[in-house]
Amino acid sequence: MSLFKLRGKLTKTQSLTLGFIGLIIFIGIWWILSEALSRQIPVIDDYETRLPSSILQDSTLQSIDRDSLARADSLKFANATEFKKVYPLLPPPDKVVGAFPGLLTEDSLVHNTWLSIWRNLQGYFWAVVLSLSLGFLIGLIPLFRGLFSKQVDALRYLPLTALTGLFIIWFGIEDEMKIAFLAFGILVYMLPVVVQRIDEVQDVYLKTVFTLGATDWQTIRSVYFPSVFSKLMDDIRVLTAISWTYIIIAELLNRQGGIGALIYIKARQGQLEKVFAILIVIVLIGFLQDRIFVYMDRRLFPHKYYKKHLAGIKEVEYGIFAILLAITLAIVIPTLIPSTAGMMGSFAVILAITGALISIYGEYKLRQASVE
Repeated sequence: MSLFKLRGKLTKTQSLTLGFIGLIIFIGIWWILSEALSRQIPVIDDYETRLPSSILQDSTLQSIDRDSLARADSLKFANATEFKKVYPLLPPPDKVVGAFPGLLTEDSLVHNTWLSIWRNLQGYFWAVVLSLSLGFLIGLIPLFRGLFSKQVDALRYLPLTALTGLFIIWFGIEDEMKIAFLAFGILVYMLPVVVQRIDEVQDVYLKTVFTLGATDWQTIRSVYFPSVFSKLMDDIRVLTAISWTYIIIAELLNRQGGIGALIYIKARQGQLEKVFAILIVIVLIGFLQDRIFVYMDRRLFPHKYYKKHLAGIKEVEYGIFAILLAITLAIVIPTLIPSTAGMMGSFAVILAITGALISIYGEYKLRQASVE
C-alpha cells in the first residue's frame, strides 16, 4: 500500500515504525532549536549571568553606582577566558530528562501530581453528574427546553479565566474553589453536548419501543441512556484536555500544591528544564486518561465494536462499575460528612482494588474466548 494514498490504512508494523521515526524527528528538531537558542556566558566568580548585575534592579542605587557596576560587569565579561553554554529559552531533551530526579526528591512531584489528579477527578465527577441531570431534563422535557436551552447555549461563550475572581469570592482560595472552577469549566461545554446527543437519538428506536408499549421511564432507560452514554464517551475524552487546562489555572491562584503551582514556581525561578519535565508529566497523564476512556468505551458499550456477546464482558463491566462507585463514594460522602473522609477513603480503596481484580478476571475470560 502506498503511504501517500488518500485516507489509506497503515498496518500495525507501519504505524509503530512511523511513530518511532516521528518521535526521533521531533526530538531532533527540539534539540536543534534548543542549541540555536542557547548562548555562552562567562565563568567568573561573583558574576551575575545577567548583564548588568541583578543588583542594578535595586531602586535605592544612585545612577553613578549603576554605571560603575555595569562597567565592572563589562570588564569581567571582556576579560573572561572560560565560558559555559546555557539555555535561557528552550532546554534540550537531555536536561529535561535530567530534571526528573530533582523534581522527585526536592519538589515532591508525585505528591503534587496526585493532588492535581484528585482535584481533576472531583471536578470531572461533579461536571458529569450535573451535565447529565440538567441535560436530560432540558433535552427530554419541552418545558425545561423552552426555559433554559438558550441560556445553556450561551454559557459556552463565557470567558472562564475571567471568572476566577468570582469563584474566589464564592468558594475562597482552597480546594473547594479549584474543584468548583474545574467543574464549571467542563460543565459549560458538556451540558450542550448532552442535549445535542439526546436530539441525535434515532427515531427508529423510539418508534420500536413505543410499538412494544414501553413507558416513558422504560424508553429513557432502554433507548436514551445507552445511546447518549455511548456517544458521550468520545466527548468526555475530548474534554479531558480542557480539564487539565482549567486545573492548572485554578492551582496558580494560591499555589498550595499541585502541578500548576509547581510549574509557576519553577518558571519564576528560571528552572525551565523542570517546567518542561512537568509538562511532559501532564501530557503522559492526559494520554493515560484518554486510553482509560477508550478502554471503558470498548467494555461498557461492546455493541459498538463486537457483533456478538463475548464471555467475560459482564465481569469487566461489574469491575468498572465497582471502581466508579468507589470514586463516587470517596467524593460524595466526605463532602456531605467530612468526619468520614479517612474511613471512606480506605473503603473506597478496597472497593476499587476489588473492582480491578474482577475486571482482570473478566479480561482473562475474554482472552480465553478469543483464543478458542
